[in-house]
Amino acid sequence: MRESLRKKIIEVCDKKIASKGDNVGISFYAFFKNKNDDPELLMEAAEWWIKTHQLDHFEKAVKIRGIVKSN
Repeated sequence: MRESLRKKIIEVCDKKIASKGDNVGISFYAFFKNKNDDPELLMEAAEWWIKTHQLDHFEKAVKIRGIVKSN
């Protein structure tokens, strides 16, 4: 995963956790605008989420942040 995506995931997870608590759920779409302006990056995130880690559509933000930080 490219470094810019790693940083974005951690940033978004941190914000969601800070505002809604440790139980907040998140999907990989949370890291993107509602506009598909970077399809390659979106597919990279989707592949990481779905194929690599076989995650459900919604996962706990703390779990996702932990996975990203550990890699």
